[in-house]
Amino acid sequence: MRIGTPGRLTVAALAIAGLLAGCSGTEREYDYPDTLFERGPAPPEGGLFTGDGFFDLFDNNQGEAAAAPGIGVNSYLWRATLDTVSFMPVTSADPFGGVVITDWYAPDETPDERFKLNVYILDRQLRADGIRVAVFRQTREQDGPWLDAPVDTETATTIEDAILTRARELRIADTSTS
Repeated sequence: MRIGTPGRLTVAALAIAGLLAGCSGTEREYDYPDTLFERGPAPPEGGLFTGDGFFDLFDNNQGEAAAAPGIGVNSYLWRATLDTVSFMPVTSADPFGGVVITDWYAPDETPDERFKLNVYILDRQLRADGIRVAVFRQTREQDGPWLDAPVDTETATTIEDAILTRARELRIADTSTS
């Protein structure tokens, strides 16, 4: 039996109707308990990047434990991290999750060696244990492939200390102008 053009249209219409009917009724409302997730401050009126809250994005006049509106981590650690790694190309910067990822950077002095950083801000307070740095290093021999190389354990600690020092400088500058 052969189906003609009107028959094909009818079969196609029935198939589409069946697919659409299968999609109906999938709206479900999930009710998550508030105790599992800590909610941050409400965004400023008018939205995060419009209205009064825009220029207060990194302002932290409520003390070091409070985070500025629109940022999920300590604003001093965030700004200090961006200042400290500013010589490297930043691939990703997430102020809500507190993650800064750089791209590979080769110093001019050693073009056959390159570094990459992942910086994690872990706390909303300015604390020494509120930041972690992962350092990656690769080397190559004359136009060969890049190969992973060991990194001195003190390198990450040195970068963390530089970020913390800069964060303290920023906090002191804020408190002296207030």
